[in-house]
Amino acid sequence: MSALYTAVATTTGGGRQGHSETSDGKVKLDLSYPKEMGGSGVGTNPEQLVAMGYSACFGGALALAGKAHKVDTSNALITCRATLNRIDGTHSLSFEIEVELPGVSQADADAIVAEAHEICPYSRAFKHGAPTVARAKAQA
Repeated sequence: MSALYTAVATTTGGGRQGHSETSDGKVKLDLSYPKEMGGSGVGTNPEQLVAMGYSACFGGALALAGKAHKVDTSNALITCRATLNRIDGTHSLSFEIEVELPGVSQADADAIVAEAHEICPYSRAFKHGAPTVARAKAQA
């Protein structure tokens, strides 16, 4: 495996009710629980962020798949729904990607979206489990 890019983000102040920003300073935002979960809904939440990332990444995969079919996907509308679920006392995420491809037959759209789903790094990570390491860095 050869790393092409590593994004770095840090969250402080209580996770879902804190502040998060990227190491390059391009994204800085306050977090809050959504109103649907009893929060203020003032800030964004992790599910919104992963939905944005997934839909954007899927768009890149869609472009590659479309190119193989000689279909321009630049006008596609990609909607990702990231749902936080409670199962047996714990939480999990589920995702739904919906793609509108103007001027493309249903059969071609189905084929392109299926191929994009195989190509997309987010899809692959969520289907197969991305390698993940969690470690503590104690400061006495």
